[in-house]
Amino acid sequence: MQINTEKNRKEIKAHGDFAFPVNISVENIQSYEQGSFLWHWHPEVEITWIMSGEMEYHVNDRAYFLKAGEGLFGNSKTLHSGYRNEEKECTYLSVTFHPRFLYGYENSILQTKYVDYITLRDDWSSLKLEKNVTWHQEILEWMKSIYELSKEPPMDYELQVHLYLMEIWQQLYRYFASLPEREKKSQAHLQRLREIISYIQENYAEEISLEDIAENVNICKSECCRFFKKHMNMTIFDYILYLRVQNSLPLLRAGESITKTAGIVGFSSSAYYGQVFRRYMKCTPREYRKNTEKI
Repeated sequence: MQINTEKNRKEIKAHGDFAFPVNISVENIQSYEQGSFLWHWHPEVEITWIMSGEMEYHVNDRAYFLKAGEGLFGNSKTLHSGYRNEEKECTYLSVTFHPRFLYGYENSILQTKYVDYITLRDDWSSLKLEKNVTWHQEILEWMKSIYELSKEPPMDYELQVHLYLMEIWQQLYRYFASLPEREKKSQAHLQRLREIISYIQENYAEEISLEDIAENVNICKSECCRFFKKHMNMTIFDYILYLRVQNSLPLLRAGESITKTAGIVGFSSSAYYGQVFRRYMKCTPREYRKNTEKI
């Protein structure tokens, strides 16, 4: 399993529907290929509660280590990814909802004063919900209540979910509103990161050079390398290889030959593909296909 995205990394998934734009799901980090879900974004806000285990969660240029009993607020339109930590399993609740679920109709005071105040601030991309902070734990208790509701939805299920999310949002608003006023941080670096990732996503199957990537975002090659490594915790070359392997998995599961698969995703030879595949997947392409046939 892996996150499906458009070329600009926007997730291709409906989080609820227009009438009830909320998605409540229990996820397991170990169910994703390589124990990680890839970088993506969506217009919905996402709040996570770690039910058991632990994981590494990245939002824009920030990295968090989350353990059981902790959580994370992820703002609208933020780039985020998650990783299994040291082969440990992790089960977590994800509550994803469109901001309009809170405010109802465009330009209402709920939108302009309380919701946009947070969702339009790029520098408020995320917030770790800690065990030792009382109001954080209140939010996580409401998350647990939403989870209990989702297991056996009562007659007024949607209304109760709305009330809990409004309680959560009120706490978040009070916190962000209490912060000292300051100029917004320059978010040019986040736009640059999105542009680099989008360019790689669109061209990973072709011969792609550092010069091509750097030229696309109008910076020199050395700065491009430094910038990407700082924000992604891996080199550009490693990310390209990782992406190629990830995109080869559906082809293997569909029965495509290893040689053709290697060529489709951008490897110069099946031998090199096999070498890189083993590095990331801890098995050969043939072993992976054989194992998935048993599932």
